[in-house]
Amino acid sequence: MAYHANYLRWAERGRTESLRAMGLPHQMLMEGHHSILVVRRIEVEYWRPARLDDAVVVETRVASVRGVTLLLDQRVVADGAAEAGAGPLAALRVELACIDRGSLRPRRIPEPWRSALEAVAPGGAAGAGTGG
Repeated sequence: MAYHANYLRWAERGRTESLRAMGLPHQMLMEGHHSILVVRRIEVEYWRPARLDDAVVVETRVASVRGVTLLLDQRVVADGAAEAGAGPLAALRVELACIDRGSLRPRRIPEPWRSALEAVAPGGAAGAGTGG
């Protein structure tokens, strides 16, 4: 079975790829705004084990956007399981904080990240969810 910490790695990659899919790579946030998103809090609930060499998909949804924080819901599912109606392997609730790269002090999530994330949050202009 897959080691439990692998779910954290998969979720991290899912968050990175979700931002990239929105046209907002993390590298651009670092270089253009001298900011980074860091994990402030994470909760993981494990439902079923992933087996070694299983292909998995990480679904990432924006739950809310606040001044300096972003709350995400992520689900790790076996590849093809979502279409088959199977439940998740794990569910994660992740709170990210935007901080200045140099001082490590909190800072407001800059544009265009803020608007793009708010647009996919529940109640946002574009509905809920980002692929991952």
